Amino acid sequence: MQGDPDKAGDLGRAMDEAGTDPTEVINMGVVPALTEVGRLYDSGDYYLPQLLSSAFAAQKVCDAELARIAESGASAEKGTVVLATVEGDLHDLGKNVVATMLRSHGYKVVDLGKNVPCAEIERAAREHGAGIVGLSALMTSTMPRMEEAIAVIKKTLPGVRVIVGGASVSEDYSRSIGADGYSTDAVGAVKLVSKMLEGH
Repeated sequence: MQGDPDKAGDLGRAMDEAGTDPTEVINMGVVPALTEVGRLYDSGDYYLPQLLSSAFAAQKVCDAELARIAESGASAEKGTVVLATVEGDLHDLGKNVVATMLRSHGYKVVDLGKNVPCAEIERAAREHGAGIVGLSALMTSTMPRMEEAIAVIKKTLPGVRVIVGGASVSEDYSRSIGADGYSTDAVGAVKLVSKMLEGH
């Protein structure tokens, strides 16, 4: 079940040669496989290395299929998510995993990187028409930047939902700063985004 990025390209090419529709490859192949990987991760049968390997393998297939979709003029993206590690925080491994998982599930991800000022996050969400902004912070000293960003986004972009995560962030804290959702890991973040953007 664990994905192998080195073999993912061969699989994608084989499906292309068979004439499989690219959206079917993603929706009927990649997404169910990642759902099973998420289940195994939740149950403790898989750990972060297996999750990362599977996500990167899925991303490799998705990149090829999304390129085919773009060539045909169609679109398979389910919505746009802006991700950022807040200002003052230089840790982004968790955010990067979330970005890869979301892209593998067909979402457009605008990853702003780390140490991102609040104004830049708000501007990107506006320019890209994001439905969700995901904020990450590892250090307790940078967590207040999340609250500041949420306040600005809620005021200027009231239709945009904000989710948060990070090693020091708790569900109680996320509620106290007005976040719309909280996740402890990438699998949970994908579930949150799916529920918010697709209603399931």
